[in-house]
Amino acid sequence: MKNKSLYISIAILLFISSSFSQEKKTYAVNTIAFYNLENLFDTINDPNINDEDFIYTPENYKDKLQKLERVISQLGTGTDQKNSPVVLGVAEVENRQVLEDLCKQPILAAKGYAVIHFDSPDKRGIDTGFLYQKGHFQPTSYKNYALIVTEDETDKKAKDKVKVEDTDDNVVDIKTKRIYTRDQILMTGLLEGEEMHFIVSHWPSRRGGEKRSSPLREAAAALNKKIIDSLQIINPNAKIFTMGDLNDGPFNKSVKQVLGAKGDEKEVQPLGLYNPAEKLMNKGIGTLAYRDSWDFFDQIIISEPLLRKDYSTWRYWKAGVYNAPFMIQQTGQYKGYALRNGALGPGYSDHFPSYIYLIKEAKK
Repeated sequence: MKNKSLYISIAILLFISSSFSQEKKTYAVNTIAFYNLENLFDTINDPNINDEDFIYTPENYKDKLQKLERVISQLGTGTDQKNSPVVLGVAEVENRQVLEDLCKQPILAAKGYAVIHFDSPDKRGIDTGFLYQKGHFQPTSYKNYALIVTEDETDKKAKDKVKVEDTDDNVVDIKTKRIYTRDQILMTGLLEGEEMHFIVSHWPSRRGGEKRSSPLREAAAALNKKIIDSLQIINPNAKIFTMGDLNDGPFNKSVKQVLGAKGDEKEVQPLGLYNPAEKLMNKGIGTLAYRDSWDFFDQIIISEPLLRKDYSTWRYWKAGVYNAPFMIQQTGQYKGYALRNGALGPGYSDHFPSYIYLIKEAKK
């Protein structure tokens, strides 16, 4: 199938002979995104995981899939871009089948979405994965990396003492003290002929309190950085996207210090990482709210080569959060929050998805 990029005209300023001139060029655009699907479970009780509280009725399962289809099909679209994400990282899915069912929804099926997924050891049964449009992206390899972390006694005391309004628990093996959490998935492939690397992860939760649980997310960030480093050893110019529900914001230690992600493009050195979420959060934009405070857990962080100003190949353009009115709670205690699952049935998600645009000069 021949790829058909969507084109737009963008006015850009070019430096020519130490003077400024404005030239109008034509660019192709693609969207990369991440979305926490909030407990996308099926209708079957799996005896191997703790899914009893999250099983959907057939009616609610159908409703949930239709709601997610609506969001994904519109995610990243607008005046600048007509297509939904060509690569979408996802979190809080029970298994591969729920992603397959999501891809079978009519609008998504018409776009040719396919699935990359691995089962994680998370005791609640939630995994991460990718959806991608086969007409634009072709995976060449994919692998999962286990995050091995343990709980010490201070963690246990904090967990018992501090309660958080979140169903995502850090389940501990009584004998080994290992905390069973999500794997990190690396998917490499060709985005319209150009090699790209995508990492999706869902870092350990804040159960027990943000400060007490921070070492768990710092360990997740260290694993993430190890994967990135391994790619950059092979190719220092590798175009890498690491995305996920990090359960930390762009200013937390795990992101700022362990990953070393910068919020200013000018500060990003070769082999460095840029985090667009930092500027968005400084503008008051977030992906989830807790106790009337917004944070930005759902981040897409990119490697330095995507910032270079040679638009003959895919480059970063801009970032955003998709929070259409239909995805927002309109009444009650949580007015203004993301419209999550509730007693009356499925919502969309308790997180808003984030996205970035890539652009490339179109061939004439």
